[in-house]
Amino acid sequence: MMTPERLQYVVRAEETGLSLRELAERLAGEAGLAAVARGGAWLGERRATDPEQRLVVGATLTLRLPPAGGYAELSIGPAAIAYEDAWLVALHKAPGWYVGATPWDTLGNALAALGRYLVARDGSPPPLHLAHQLDRDTSGVLLLSKHPTANPALQAAFAGGRVEKLYRCLCAGVPSWDALELRTGHGRSAGGRWRVYPLEDVGHALPAGGGRVREAHSSFTLERRLPGAALLRAQLHTGRTHQIRLHLAHSGHPLLGDTRYGGPVEYAGQRLAGHLLHAERLRLAHPITGAELLISSPLPPLFTTLLEES
Repeated sequence: MMTPERLQYVVRAEETGLSLRELAERLAGEAGLAAVARGGAWLGERRATDPEQRLVVGATLTLRLPPAGGYAELSIGPAAIAYEDAWLVALHKAPGWYVGATPWDTLGNALAALGRYLVARDGSPPPLHLAHQLDRDTSGVLLLSKHPTANPALQAAFAGGRVEKLYRCLCAGVPSWDALELRTGHGRSAGGRWRVYPLEDVGHALPAGGGRVREAHSSFTLERRLPGAALLRAQLHTGRTHQIRLHLAHSGHPLLGDTRYGGPVEYAGQRLAGHLLHAERLRLAHPITGAELLISSPLPPLFTTLLEES
């Protein structure tokens, strides 16, 4: 089975003993070799990491190919470090960066690029672990641990709502309110997409199974009115997937550039490559020392350009 971004193939008897690399090249040429090198080859449900692995008859090989834009090439240097100590490191994540591995690529993401930078700088890679997630197009503070002793307290702080998460964003339209607090249900729809549910549905089984509706709680403050848009500050009280994006779309003011949830693709004569959401600040207790830790990240260039021109 072949689609523009996926090739699936069942190994035949006469191909038994071929290496993963050899069969990938037979099936897709240079694109197949790239898929193997970038971590986009899968045998069954597992990512295949050894190019010389010998294949057996009946095995299902899937080559996951990159989207139309090709592989992301990401390099991190000292300017990308927002905070670092012996246990933690935080990045100024740029819009367009994948946080971790995608099905088609294990190399072009912030986690892998940071590991390469730290190896070049220090000579050995620390056991990096993502403390939280940001969407590809969301910029701002991305926190990781560098030592496993930090992980239990760090994970408990995020899971328990003890991390203050402040965002800034540009939404479509000018809200009639100066402040808005939203509490809704959150979960996947029957079709698999994330959606808002009524608050009274919290705790009910999701229509597609696989869990229950959970509560999502956000606060928004209008910071500046713009022509046909607004600059908002947002605070997350829970950490649900796409929470700010969903809540703003639910309020009738989707993020600029957030075409997934109804946002416009252009603003002020500029075509937007993605949604305009920035993780401005994290405040938490340090997982080892207990001291208050405040990490912030400046607005990316597109934000400042649009604000200066509006």
